[in-house]
Amino acid sequence: MEVEEITIRHKDSSVRTVLWNSATLYDQDNKTPLATIAQGQDITERKVAEDELKQRTIDLEASNKELEAFSYSVSHDLRAPLRSITGFSNVLLEDYNDELDSEGKSYLKRISDSGELMGQLMDDLLKLSRVTRSELSTEKLDLSEMARKIVRELAEDEPKRKVKVTIAPDMTADGDKNLLGLVLQNLLGNAWKYTSKTAEPRIEMGTIQRNSKMAYFIRDNGVGFDMTYANKLFQPFQRLHKATEFAGTGIGLATVQRIIRRHGGEVWAEAKVGEGATFYFTLD
Repeated sequence: MEVEEITIRHKDSSVRTVLWNSATLYDQDNKTPLATIAQGQDITERKVAEDELKQRTIDLEASNKELEAFSYSVSHDLRAPLRSITGFSNVLLEDYNDELDSEGKSYLKRISDSGELMGQLMDDLLKLSRVTRSELSTEKLDLSEMARKIVRELAEDEPKRKVKVTIAPDMTADGDKNLLGLVLQNLLGNAWKYTSKTAEPRIEMGTIQRNSKMAYFIRDNGVGFDMTYANKLFQPFQRLHKATEFAGTGIGLATVQRIIRRHGGEVWAEAKVGEGATFYFTLD
């Protein structure tokens, strides 16, 4: 059996690709050919799909190289001048504090704070790019214990805050420990942050059934948000609250969405202004 891929060009200039299978029948002595059997299969659509896939792979590799170059630039080239800006601003505030009036001190403080925010933004962008490129290392995870550890760390950072936290026991999942840990850090961290102005803050993590599939949720009774703008939640740099009210760079939820999608799941949210928010996610 011989298999050959041939291209056929019609009079109307259209081109079709055919997979041609042929076999020759011989006499009893296997010397004299008696007949040839041939069959053609039109594989034009498959060929087009394969070519498109090859091109997408090439484009993806090129994009990954550009992303790696960008990440290197952020990690090395941009940090040096940023360190100079924040460093010299702090030196001026410390060494020339008596020679500066209140307005001058305020300007330098703004420069220093902006430099620190830019540094945090760089770190978050690098996390976002690594999420896209890193390989998944799947293992059985105890999400309940991971969440408890994150909450303990949040409480240690703000020991004066009293937050009632409820975490359902025995929540497990198969996934990448580092990436899903980043998901919990972002979601629990947001719940902790956005309940900071609530009189009796509460945070809950548990599971529900959704379309015969288990979904995890993290709920708080914080400031919430207007669901009209929910489509902006998972877009980089989109914030539903002013930076002067709550700190942040607007990258965290975009990172969460990419991680969940890489695990074959989805993430969404429900909220009401002044009544808190609930974030849900599923895993494949």
